[in-house]
Amino acid sequence: MTSDQGQPTVFHQVRVLDVRRGRVGDPVQVVVRDGVIDKISPAAEIPARARVVPGEGRTLIPGLIDAHWHAIFASVPLMTALTGDVGFLHIVAAAAARDTLLRGFTTVRDAGGPSLGLKQAIDDGLVPGPRIYPSGAMISQTGGHGDFRARHEIPRGRTGYLSHAELVGAVRIADGVSAVFEAAREQLMLGASQLKLMAGGGVASSYDPLDVTQYTEAELHAAVEAAENWGTYVMVHAYTPRAVQQAIRAGVKCIEHGQLLDDETVELMAENEVWWSLQPFLDDEDAPPVPPGSRPKFEQMVTGTETAYELAKKHDVRLAWGTDTLFDPALATKQGKQLAKMTRWFTPAEVLTMATVTNAELLSLSAARNPYPGVLGVVEEGALADLILVNGNPLDDIQLLATPETAFAAIMKQGALVKDTTADSSR
Repeated sequence: MTSDQGQPTVFHQVRVLDVRRGRVGDPVQVVVRDGVIDKISPAAEIPARARVVPGEGRTLIPGLIDAHWHAIFASVPLMTALTGDVGFLHIVAAAAARDTLLRGFTTVRDAGGPSLGLKQAIDDGLVPGPRIYPSGAMISQTGGHGDFRARHEIPRGRTGYLSHAELVGAVRIADGVSAVFEAAREQLMLGASQLKLMAGGGVASSYDPLDVTQYTEAELHAAVEAAENWGTYVMVHAYTPRAVQQAIRAGVKCIEHGQLLDDETVELMAENEVWWSLQPFLDDEDAPPVPPGSRPKFEQMVTGTETAYELAKKHDVRLAWGTDTLFDPALATKQGKQLAKMTRWFTPAEVLTMATVTNAELLSLSAARNPYPGVLGVVEEGALADLILVNGNPLDDIQLLATPETAFAAIMKQGALVKDTTADSSR
């Protein structure tokens, strides 16, 4: 990683993608200094001692943002995640973080798991990786989507110990208002920038059908109150109208998934300015691994994906994009492909806007708990210098995002070049 501290970086004669307007402009010069975009101008003198990155024939876009990523669990099988040595899990996660950054994802919102140590290591420059907005442990009721205990571990009073998933900080099982308050406050104390609760059934868990509603409104509101007292927000895992409507009444600000929602519920989301973090789950070659017995739940979920995107567009909901890759090292490499797949429902310009400036707006909900103050998701003067130099124009060929190893000539995170394959990048 090459830092620009004391040495500006100039992207010379590059066309810049304006994600707010969905268009690429004429060639300009982009000067990066001290981690931010200092100046964008049609023609200017190159600063002394500047590192020059040639941009002719290339497009400069903002660093990509995955709003639903699991930094620890994306690249390990489920059984390893549930039983593996925690040291091994973190080493695998560090390697996965490096690869995530080299796919052009300079920022991720971690949707649950013990990612706080990895975040610190990345922030301290010990390992390369994206900036992480951590949720801490996923908070779940007993028998909820975050309860991965084996049957012999129940009841807890008999066993007298925490499950492996709880011990490593992946999950926090909490029942009742006071217990949810405690769990929420623990995650905030440890450094969560937002909280993640399980409000409904899920595919990866063994005990809960998709249609079940999890937690009571009072329990969800306890987490919301704890988060608001810390100046941040709650996001919930939920698929059904009943679960989502309860979450909205409790004050939740972001719904994850929601493939089974109906017109009434999506309209309610729009009215309450609730964000919808929706994933392009399809039963195709990129389908995630499904635990034994969960195939019917998976099929039920993916059948709602088409309708979900139609409803989101119909009601103009605040729509975010994320992958939610879990337990599959091969699928984890396909973040860019999953993003390009969004042209099934949106134009290339809309897709790129969603994965940059729109996702950045969602991250800003963490407000006082935002670990990375600054402007993300745009190529504008004063913004953080998270940049990708693309060989070509992704508005013309969105599939460039699916092949970052060849399509991305350079990648920069906050002014540091983490990749540069241009012919001559020195002056």
